[in-house]
Amino acid sequence: MGNNSSMERLYNGLVKENPTFVLMLGMCPTLAVTTSAVNGLGMGLTTMVVLALSNMIISLLRNLIPEKVRIPAFIVIIASFVTMVELLLEGFIPSLYDALGLYIPLIVVNCIILGRAEAYASKNPVLPSLFDGIGMGLGFSFALTCIGALREIIGAGEIFGFRIMPQSYVPCTIFIMAPGAFFVLSALTAIQNKIKINGERKGKDMSKLQSGCGGDCINCGGKEGE
Repeated sequence: MGNNSSMERLYNGLVKENPTFVLMLGMCPTLAVTTSAVNGLGMGLTTMVVLALSNMIISLLRNLIPEKVRIPAFIVIIASFVTMVELLLEGFIPSLYDALGLYIPLIVVNCIILGRAEAYASKNPVLPSLFDGIGMGLGFSFALTCIGALREIIGAGEIFGFRIMPQSYVPCTIFIMAPGAFFVLSALTAIQNKIKINGERKGKDMSKLQSGCGGDCINCGGKEGE
């Protein structure tokens, strides 16, 4: 099965090619909606549903979509699922719908989704493509939830709406404002880099902990589609 096994695709999206911490994709929603852990989780899971379903359908239709119109076709498929998810959120989880706002329809042009459609789903069978979407979506959800949780704890003294800091704690409100997203993302990426560098200095195999462009990511000649 190699790189096409279901567990390999899940692991790839969560760790090896995490779309936020490794590939640095989808920065607009990452920085904009992670003012709290629940918003980050909601945006991540919403993106995961669209990513998994669009990957599956694009893989099913990969031999029927003409090469010259593949990108418009991908966008139509993705936009259809985004519209469905947006209506479901508006109907059943209106609080999350209001919190995410404009960033729900912008999922259509999220470079993570278009990137996986072009680099993987359009060249591989249905099941691996589905799990590739789930893995990338889970990796995105994990990253956004981590960023949102840290911003919420430091900026409000809470996590998922529950206060965890003592009453004497004075929230650093800049962390729930726009600059806080940059501070937290850069700090988490720096920690990851530091761990990797220290491990390599000690002679450890740190290939599982990527940072920046890894050896088999979508920017390196499309090796996954071979």
